[in-house]
Amino acid sequence: MFRLSRYLHALGRPVPVAAMPGSVRAGTGPVVIWNLIRRCNLACKHCYATSADIHFAGELSTAEVYAVMDDLHEFGVPVLILSGGEPLLRPDIFEISQRARDMGFYVGLSSNGTRITRDNIAELDAIGYDYVGISIDGMRATHDRFRRKQGAFDEAMRGIRLCRERGIKVGLRFTLTQDNAAELPDLLQLMADENIDKFYLSHLNYAGRGNRNRDSDSHHRMTRAAMDLLFETCWQDVQAGRRREFVTGNNDADGVYLLQWAAQHMPEHVDRLRAQLLRWGGNSSGVNIANIDNLGNVHPDTMWWDYCLGNLRERPFSAIWQDTSDPLMAGLKAEKRPLEGRCAACRQLAICGGNSRTRAWQLTGNPWAEDPGCYLSDAEIGVSDQPERIAVTPYRRLGEADKQLPLRGDYQRDQSARQRTG
Repeated sequence: MFRLSRYLHALGRPVPVAAMPGSVRAGTGPVVIWNLIRRCNLACKHCYATSADIHFAGELSTAEVYAVMDDLHEFGVPVLILSGGEPLLRPDIFEISQRARDMGFYVGLSSNGTRITRDNIAELDAIGYDYVGISIDGMRATHDRFRRKQGAFDEAMRGIRLCRERGIKVGLRFTLTQDNAAELPDLLQLMADENIDKFYLSHLNYAGRGNRNRDSDSHHRMTRAAMDLLFETCWQDVQAGRRREFVTGNNDADGVYLLQWAAQHMPEHVDRLRAQLLRWGGNSSGVNIANIDNLGNVHPDTMWWDYCLGNLRERPFSAIWQDTSDPLMAGLKAEKRPLEGRCAACRQLAICGGNSRTRAWQLTGNPWAEDPGCYLSDAEIGVSDQPERIAVTPYRRLGEADKQLPLRGDYQRDQSARQRTG
């Protein structure tokens, strides 16, 4: 996860490098995203859990969840993000949440928002969640199409407003694809109009239904335009003294791209920003980020559901997470990951950490291959011994003209070319 607002706010005030935002402190456990239930009342196009509105057998019982929580706490896990499916469909969600709060975890809830109603908002408020993230895929028509349910947008917005009225920190969670990228400006305006605390932009990763829809992944040029808009919006907040949060995920090239953006727009801050980004270190799958699915299987992060490190009914999380006899975990935890292709040669590797290994795995079957989702050119990352393979239009806003681009065909041609030359 790339905490954009933290970095830009840090540039607005003089602080020593040691006090700048960086990676999780050594000696702590990872942030755990926990899919407590796979059932969901929606069937979203990009769902990595491939959820459905049915019962999934074999899910952890309340007692088993509590036992896992005890081990996580002892292991030093600081954060639990309770997710699904739709976590509010789990009958014991509030009991689990309250126990997590009582144990001292930072507790987040990741929901589609449609199950937050006036009937349960008081109970949700009483838990004291540190953050509630609600997924929005675009404005009304687009969101309903992505969520495959008419009225889903209005129900999600109702949930957001109920949280806001209660003073619960709430945020929009937006997965960027070529089918909804043109609505990013509208969503940022919605954030302002509704006085929403946080905006999380997730790049589409190749997992679950997201894998089957990877031909809808955002074109590199459109990704850059979207990131430019996010950078500019966040920097305007810094200058205006606003404290809204902007975060991105699933593409650690964002850190390198921010450094390039800063070099053009605020060169006096580049050295300090580079120091911050080096402390961050980029991708932390298998290190500072972990996932537990509904059956108790442990994964290196939420997008690795097709790779199981072990099951919590057989071994505790603390034992699974420290076991580097698994070759993937050994590589992810290595000081120098065994990367190949552009990623191995990248001069910005210390910032991005090799980016998403899931995308490489899904496209090639090799978790160490170059990340096909990197939207930086060979010249930008210092790879000079290979022909240029990414056509870019740097540093411009997302505009009406982008809506007319034949992005699907362009993206497929780019991917084919990359496979031939890679």
